[in-house]
Order: sequence, then C-alpha cells, then structure tokens
Amino acid sequence: MVGRNDPCPCGSGKKYKKCCAGKETVSIADVTAEELEAVLQTFYEVHPDRGSVRDYLNLVNEWKTALGTDLEEEMIEAIGLDEFFFHHQPEIWTKYLDRQRKKIIRPSVENVLKNWYEPSILIGEVKAVHEDYLTVDCIFTGKTNFLRRESGKPVPEGVHVYCFTLPDGTAQEDHYLAISSLVFIPTDHQKVFDELVKQFNAQGEVPTAFMQQNGLAFWKMLCAEGYGGDEFTNFESGVLSKVTAFLNEKGQDPDKLLEVIEDYLVEQQPNARKDVAIAAGAIRFGVEQQLIEPLEMTIKQIAEWFEISPSSLNKYYHELNAYYEQYEPTI
Repeated sequence: MVGRNDPCPCGSGKKYKKCCAGKETVSIADVTAEELEAVLQTFYEVHPDRGSVRDYLNLVNEWKTALGTDLEEEMIEAIGLDEFFFHHQPEIWTKYLDRQRKKIIRPSVENVLKNWYEPSILIGEVKAVHEDYLTVDCIFTGKTNFLRRESGKPVPEGVHVYCFTLPDGTAQEDHYLAISSLVFIPTDHQKVFDELVKQFNAQGEVPTAFMQQNGLAFWKMLCAEGYGGDEFTNFESGVLSKVTAFLNEKGQDPDKLLEVIEDYLVEQQPNARKDVAIAAGAIRFGVEQQLIEPLEMTIKQIAEWFEISPSSLNKYYHELNAYYEQYEPTI
C-alpha cells in the first residue's frame, strides 16, 4: 500500500497525497494515455510553424491541384498535413519530440516517446472489429496490426484504412494508434489496392519508402476509380441519398433517421438487390419510431414513390425495427 507521503507510483515525482491520492479510479495507464494525447494535440496546435508553413502550403496546393475536383479541401489538407510531417519533413516531428521529452517527468510517458520517432504509414484491410481495437492486415507485408478505435462508430470488416501510426503506449506488441487522420475506404475500391500491391512488389521497396514516392499517386488512383472521400459503398450511399431526397421533398430533417440507417448499413450489411427497398423501409420505420414527422401517405403510397412493392418495403422495415431494439447511438 502506498503511503500518503510516499512518491506517487504514477512517476510524477510528487508525493502521493499531492498527486493521485483520492483518484483511485484513475489508473497510471489512464494518466499516461492522457499525457500522450496531449503531446499529439499540442503538436498539431503549433505546427506547421512560421518556418515550415510555406513548404506545407506548397505541398498541399500541389495535392489540391491534383485532387481538388474529387476530394473536399478539408480532407486534402488533413491527409496532406500528415504526409508533410512524416514523409517530407520528419525532422519537424523528431525535434518536437526532443523538446517534449525534456519537459516530461513521468517515466511511463518518457518510455513511450522513445518509440515515437519513426511513425509508420498503414494501409491495410480490416479483418476483425473488437471493442477497443481493429485488427488490420497491412496490404504490403501481411503483418497484423491492432489499431485503436477512434470511436464507437461501427466499422465493417473488409474496408481499408489509411493512416500514420505510433505505438499506443500499452506495451502490447503490434498495438498502435492513428496519429491524426484515420481514413476508411469502402470495399468498392478493392482493385486500387490490388494494383498498389502489384506496384509495390515490382519496386521491391519497404512500405515507407514506397509510399513516400507514391502517396499522391495512390490518392489519384482512388479518385480515378470514383472515390470521393465517403466511407460508404456506392450502394450504401444510394440508400442514404434516396432517404434524404424523399425527406427533403417532404420538408423534413433527415439527420436523426440517417444516424440509425448509417449504423444499420455498416453493422448489418443487408443483402438487398435495390437500394430503394431499404430506403422505403427506412421511411416507414422512421415514422413509426418518431425519428421523422408523420406522413400523410399509406405504406402502399410510400412504396409507389420508391417504385417498389409493399412487401419489399416491409422486409427492410422489419429488419430495421429488429436492429433498433438493440441499437445504441455511436459518436
């Protein structure tokens, strides 16, 4: 048992009574995680600084010229920022870590920062989804990575992820966190990743060197195949757009209903031939669950609006109801 005047076991250098006493619910791991998050947050708050902002703008403008008609400006800036720090001018990051380590007094944090000097790019396929981590296999090496989940938002198996990673501080082997941008790319674009692996194998480089040279080319390949920054497949986007179009025509806000439908599509992966069948079922479901305002339409009229049969509408209405019984909103 730690005495009140003993050094705090969290490693702060303070006496226990002046540090973690009375905070029994907060573990050393929790404190370490908070400080590591603060290190990352502060980096992005102060960088790029005056000395590097021009170089960053030159890079991101090059990317905007190449991708600007396909991806939103905010997304280009986000992925370009990580590309700049970790592929083009990594000394900005390493010098920042040097300064932070001089300020750190908690050994558990210092030990993690020692292993943060070489962020790795991860492009991989989600093989399994766990409560706190995603199991992601690197497309280049086949290595299995355990990537910390950023939120409770459902993630379907089979999608690809793109991010720069660091050890997550838990000391568990192959456990990582995404430094900043964590991009999920839907399954529609599998052939882009097949082509990328083919190019990687032909060049015979390590993944980091390969992506340093081919980062922009990768995003151009994705955009050429119809990727626009959406995390949903074309089919899923079709469902959502048709629900939105219907409710916009009726003068209703679709947001509450769309939140449920998005999670339903990702978690349940419904096997429907037509996106309108799910969209129509979602409208009846939304009315009866009071997620949208009542409509002066019968079930038959809703089905006719979407040009499907009432039986198809009811199939997905019932599926959505069954899903909603266990539904917990995610952020």
